[in-house]
Amino acid sequence: MLAAQILFMLSSHSSETKSILIPSKGHLFVACNLMIVAAMAIAEIWLRTALHYHKQAVVICGFIVSYLMYFVLEPFVDGAQMTLMMPIMIALIYFDKRLLHYLGLFSIVFYSVIYFGLERPLLDKPLLEFLMVECVFIVFAVMAQAVIIRARETREYLEQLTRSEQELMVERAISDKLLKMDALTGLYNHKSFHEYLDSLLEQCESNGLRLQLALFDIDNFKRVNDTYGHWVGDLVLKEVAAEVRSLIGLNDFAARYGGEEFAVIFTDKSFQEAYAAIEEIRLAIAAMQHPYAGGKPITVSIGFCDYQLGDGKETLFRKTDHALYSAKRGGKNAVVTAAVSRKDDSALSYA
Repeated sequence: MLAAQILFMLSSHSSETKSILIPSKGHLFVACNLMIVAAMAIAEIWLRTALHYHKQAVVICGFIVSYLMYFVLEPFVDGAQMTLMMPIMIALIYFDKRLLHYLGLFSIVFYSVIYFGLERPLLDKPLLEFLMVECVFIVFAVMAQAVIIRARETREYLEQLTRSEQELMVERAISDKLLKMDALTGLYNHKSFHEYLDSLLEQCESNGLRLQLALFDIDNFKRVNDTYGHWVGDLVLKEVAAEVRSLIGLNDFAARYGGEEFAVIFTDKSFQEAYAAIEEIRLAIAAMQHPYAGGKPITVSIGFCDYQLGDGKETLFRKTDHALYSAKRGGKNAVVTAAVSRKDDSALSYA
């Protein structure tokens, strides 16, 4: 704006216009421009340093700058009153409808004071021009209100769309979890177990990941169901599953393999560490109290196998399953370890 003023004065042939550059006749002109620069500088410093009242600082600066610009331009530019709409535009920055009403009303009233106090007596401006400027203020305020309303509608629509997408993501996550989890025990189901095991076996073959598999079966579970009812059997399954889940590590994987059978995959553990973990699970389950099942202990038989590179999924399961049945036939409530030698799959180690 300052550059435009200078170019206007230098290019004008009016001696009256050029006279404002003379200090004795241009005090008001220079003072207004200096006050505009000072107001904007103070507002900028306030916005960068103060923590509060940012909106008030912008509003006050807008009023000061708009009316100072009006006083600078009014003698030379027709329609300089349009600069007085700057305060109304501030409401659009914040999309604040209440602020728009206040600023619009204040601008209309304040311009009335300017017109009847300065423009009409000093510049002899017609009343029609005053009415047209006031109408422009009103129309601009109405249009600004429409912009704010539309912006709020768009924001509400986007928020609703975001909420819908979030709800859909949550529902999808819940659905995926339900598809992967066993509803009764809260452990992973049979399908998820095999998907996870396939992925881990690929890591074993390609990256040398250590892996151990344990299959265990609740001893005499059919007798529990026949004696105390299936609801007691369900309670036993839930409690055993909870105990298993509480004892395995973050990198381990537990699943309900089927019926009263469970499976645990140990990863990134040595054979001794995994064996100690599965033995701890066996002892913890045996020590559980089941008053609703006659107070008798519930035990598990466990087959345990350390994966050997090149065995593949089928051999791993055959070794582990063979070890489990050996534990059942050997008296139950025991951990039987499959042999690590691939030459003799029938070799077993009892614990």
